[in-house]
Amino acid sequence: MPTFPSAPLWRRLAALGYDSLLLGAVMFVSVGLLVWLYQFTGLPMVELNGVAKPPAWFSAWVIRGVLLLLIVGFYGYFWRHGGQSLGMRAWRIRTERQDQRRLSWGQVLVRCAVGLGTFGIGFLLVPLSHKGQALQDMASNTRTVLIPKDN
Repeated sequence: MPTFPSAPLWRRLAALGYDSLLLGAVMFVSVGLLVWLYQFTGLPMVELNGVAKPPAWFSAWVIRGVLLLLIVGFYGYFWRHGGQSLGMRAWRIRTERQDQRRLSWGQVLVRCAVGLGTFGIGFLLVPLSHKGQALQDMASNTRTVLIPKDN
């Protein structure tokens, strides 16, 4: 299998922008369903300006936990099945292990933890790294490559 050059920062950010549109829609629908389903659990509701809603702990813990699982699940699924999310396909980039095999779940978790934990600042290392790697690439022993048009 041929080795491809590192994906430039602008392509990574463009793919992230595409993915954020899809992931944002999935999150919006998921949170709406969670809040709607909460009313049928029999757990206490809080009234705010005449509107019943779930209590603060539900938003703080349950919804945030589900959103985190959605992000990890979204990228984990795509990175483990072909190495490309939908945005990455549009911009012809792929994330792969150094040996060009698919990512393990451990690598997915490390990439997501570093990316989310640094609020995406790790991308700024791409133009500074001699291998063109982001912090999440370095931490997970992966790379994000540019795929030529003929592939």
